[in-house]
Amino acid sequence: MSQNNVIENKSVDYVPENERHGQARSLFTLWFCTNIAPLAVVTGAISTQTYHLNILSAISAIIAGHLFGGLFLALTSAQGPRVGIPQMVQSRAQFGRYGSLLVIGFTTAIYLGFFISNVTLSGKVINNVIPALSLHSATILGAVAATLIGIVGYRFIHRINKVGAWVMGIALAAGLMVMLGRPLPGDFWQRGSFSLNGWFATFCICAVWQISFSPYTSDYSRYLPARIGVFKPFICTWLGACGGTILAFLFGVVAVNLVGGDTEAMAAVRQATGWLGPILMILFLLNIICHNSMNLYGSVLSLITAVQTFRPAWLPAARVRIVFSAIVLVGGVLVSLAASANFVSFFLNLIWALIGVLIPWSVINLLDFYVVKQQRYDIDSIFRADGGCYGLVNVNALMIYFGGVAVQLPFVENAFFTGPYAHLIPGADISWVISLAVTSTAYLLFHKKGARLTAPQQQRAN
Repeated sequence: MSQNNVIENKSVDYVPENERHGQARSLFTLWFCTNIAPLAVVTGAISTQTYHLNILSAISAIIAGHLFGGLFLALTSAQGPRVGIPQMVQSRAQFGRYGSLLVIGFTTAIYLGFFISNVTLSGKVINNVIPALSLHSATILGAVAATLIGIVGYRFIHRINKVGAWVMGIALAAGLMVMLGRPLPGDFWQRGSFSLNGWFATFCICAVWQISFSPYTSDYSRYLPARIGVFKPFICTWLGACGGTILAFLFGVVAVNLVGGDTEAMAAVRQATGWLGPILMILFLLNIICHNSMNLYGSVLSLITAVQTFRPAWLPAARVRIVFSAIVLVGGVLVSLAASANFVSFFLNLIWALIGVLIPWSVINLLDFYVVKQQRYDIDSIFRADGGCYGLVNVNALMIYFGGVAVQLPFVENAFFTGPYAHLIPGADISWVISLAVTSTAYLLFHKKGARLTAPQQQRAN
């Protein structure tokens, strides 16, 4: 089999109709599987361990938050078949050819950060499962495995998650049966209580969780035929992303409430699931590696997009993507091995603080595509050196974007900064809600429906 058949040959170029393939349901398995991860389990447990909600209140907040945030992720994913290009390349239509570099830079930094942190996590888990393997060797092994999946590319990522969705779904369903089949503590359903602050804080965490995936969702739908339309990829992505994450979050809630105390969520899972615990740990490890391949794939496409911005005639294929993947692999492993535990914690806090910059981007992206441009982009203009009808810099869009970031500051609370109104709703980060409302209003005021409406997208020659 030739390299072109094994390894994806495209990177940031437009995918013409004669190369499109697949069905929308593959998006369900992709987003279902990738969200069943240890971090999701740990985050779900926060609802009862930190916010002290009772089980039913936690369940309702988790479901509502993911269903709401998943709308943003799914609407972004549905753009892929319509435009046939990666998400960050598409940002040129909103911010201009050079104006998009700011968002590309932020997105690349965030997903490189996630890649490095998951390299560290996978190394620790491999070392725990196979103690004979040193931590350094385990870290390299996990990173190489994720990189190889990312290098093979789009089709393999979909296939491996298709299998993983069944395996992880059945495993977590079996784990819930094991946990709920044992005698429950007398106060299992009554432990904790409903509080509006705690409920809304949990809702916000779940909503932002979903929105944070938006910058690379269409990377995994751009090969689908344009005739599929918008609704099918939207509903498949929405149900998959929400279903997998809700399952993982509730898994963490049940485990920590069964074990009780302040037991760490993954330790509680292993303890509460008995004989199934060690098997689940291995499956979670495989999931971390598969999920991290998506962090690598997305960050590599973003890096190539940034470079290609200055070289319009350059259409890099598989070889360039392999080189960039190798650079990210080496850099990620070196940072992971050199970093102390405190540095990793600092790094993760920095990543979560940066996620605030994705909120106004997501709003602008969706409003521009669905309302202003009415699902029609001029693909040739997106790749032109002068930006075509979208120009080099869209000053209005950038000003609204900066405004959407700035209005969050008084309400933000993170490891680096606490705004004067951060505790307006104690325990809940409402900065993203403020940004969502302000950015939406401003963008619709300054960009009229149908403004610079383009002809239906044109296919680009190979």
